[in-house]
Amino acid sequence: MSNHLAGESSRYLQQHADNPVDWHPWGEEALEKARQEDKPIFLSIGYSACHWCHVMAHESFEDEATAELLNEHFVSIKVDREERPDLDKIYMGATQAMTGGGGWPMSVFITSDGKPFYAGTYFPKEPRHNLPSFQQVLAALAEVWDERRSDLISRGEQVVEALQRQQAAESDDGGLDPAVIESAYQALRQRFDDRHGGWGGAPKFPQPMTLEFLLHYHHTTGQPRAMLMVTQTLDAMARGGIYDQLGGGFHRYSVDAHWTTPHFERMLYDSAQLARVYLHAWQVNGDPFLRTIAEETLDYIIREMTSPEGGFYATQDADTDGEEGKYYVWTPEEVRQVLGDEAERFIMLYGITPEGNFEGQTILTFEGTFEERQELAQARERLFEARNRRTLPGRDEKVVVSWNGLMLAAFAEAARALRSDRYLRVAQRSADFLLSRLRTEDRRLWHVWKAGETKVMGFLEDYTHLIEGLLALYQTDFDPRWYRAARGLANEVLAHFVAEPGGGSAVAFYDTADDGPDLVLRPQETQDNAVPSGNSMAATVLLKLARLNGEREYEEVAQESLAAMAPLMGQYPLGFGQWLVALDAALAVPEEVAVIGEPGAAATRDLVEVAQKGFTPHRLLAAGTGEVPKLLAQREQVDGKVTAFVCRASTCHPPVTDVEALRLQLD
Repeated sequence: MSNHLAGESSRYLQQHADNPVDWHPWGEEALEKARQEDKPIFLSIGYSACHWCHVMAHESFEDEATAELLNEHFVSIKVDREERPDLDKIYMGATQAMTGGGGWPMSVFITSDGKPFYAGTYFPKEPRHNLPSFQQVLAALAEVWDERRSDLISRGEQVVEALQRQQAAESDDGGLDPAVIESAYQALRQRFDDRHGGWGGAPKFPQPMTLEFLLHYHHTTGQPRAMLMVTQTLDAMARGGIYDQLGGGFHRYSVDAHWTTPHFERMLYDSAQLARVYLHAWQVNGDPFLRTIAEETLDYIIREMTSPEGGFYATQDADTDGEEGKYYVWTPEEVRQVLGDEAERFIMLYGITPEGNFEGQTILTFEGTFEERQELAQARERLFEARNRRTLPGRDEKVVVSWNGLMLAAFAEAARALRSDRYLRVAQRSADFLLSRLRTEDRRLWHVWKAGETKVMGFLEDYTHLIEGLLALYQTDFDPRWYRAARGLANEVLAHFVAEPGGGSAVAFYDTADDGPDLVLRPQETQDNAVPSGNSMAATVLLKLARLNGEREYEEVAQESLAAMAPLMGQYPLGFGQWLVALDAALAVPEEVAVIGEPGAAATRDLVEVAQKGFTPHRLLAAGTGEVPKLLAQREQVDGKVTAFVCRASTCHPPVTDVEALRLQLD
């Protein structure tokens, strides 16, 4: 018998629709049920590709005895964190405040008005590793609810008050200080893993925003150590098991410190951000290996993660047939069966051994040269085809706007840097899809689309990340509709997400709109996590829009947020990577290039290609014959020829009409 999740579009919620637990989706119906029945709420938050979510589901949520306890004493609500990042933010903060840690599955017990009074993550079916069993937790909380309810309610109020104080804590509101950039760089240099690349031990995460910041730092200062940290990390990841050596693209993170054994789930936002970092690093040093990894990652997205409509799917599961990583691992004999006489060289270069490196089988890692890798391309293709005859990992086919914005930016920049019409078509189709299917009649955004159905009003990060993608696309094909859409979305951000003046907020925006759902706390994310926070990306894109259109208001809002967050950036750079990228842009000498000519004309393309060459993070480019954006306005061609105007720090060079003259100005 199905519970109340049967009609939900979320793959994660559908996975629980036949549990004996009487699950409800988040909404007024479930909250009212808790009030009417005078019960606390068990709130379970996870996502479809989460391995330990599946473990707890199998152990507890499919268990009749556990379900009986839940159904008798609690109202149970299941939430897909990818659909409701606002709820995830609030209750992850509560979980961290109460336990000192957090993760998924997230298990939170709340009152009917949303106040959390007990929290944890995974609870086992039987007590182990100093963790009580889930049934023990349920029984104890049910007893306390009946006998000492006031204690739980009081604790919930205290937690909410603590979260409000934490969110309202004011940061330094001084000016923008270049010393923050230097402090962040020194902190990253000191904590860098010189042996394996990256930062920290196990588990180890890719940190794409940190790598982007170091590329910006190297561009500004010329510091070779910054570039070395980037290339060492990118090379190690691309050779490790965190990278899919056969199909391209990245897994979520490495469970060890040396990138060998991944947590096998695959998230769109990882491939989006990492493809862009590899592309940028290639632009700096020309290493063909870095370019290849970027291309293979983008090709994986086209092949496996793109909907017929043009959106990008969210995730792929870690498990197949109930086993983590089963789809990706190999034995020597399996490789010999596919490759025959070519097998031994492949086995040697990809580290395949009889004992394996993962539960008796081998996760592929690469130990050869780039030339050897190229020589094994056909062997990889044959193994990839053989692997595809296995059970494929499950795929969550929802389209999340914010993650799609990041992926759009990656394809748009790759189209520009690699002169790829194929990638450009993917980017244009993605932008068309997002703007036509995920905008409301009044030009607001939805957060999620799946199989033709939209749901959940857009969050700050949906607007800001999509603006980033649209601006990247505009600077590739110069279609003014992308710029107009980006500016329109920015105005919606200023209209509906801005924090109240004098409200004690350190940054400019809330994560939810002013007409969004009424929650126990209006969340305001400042730290960058797996994806940039909405506020850090807001600072990033508002600075770009300010320069493209000369809008001082955009720049002032961005600078105020950057100044407020500056102390945290310098102290904790791994948690503020996108903020550091934005601060670097705010402090840099701006460079704007306007090319006056028809975007499709050969003479225009010639000048544009000069301006687009290389990694130039502080350069903004506009091209066309109209007045949009204002960077193009009131500029005329010289002698009827396509003309380029280069300006730095409000000082403009004489207009030029030939490629070599433009190259000299830019150099």
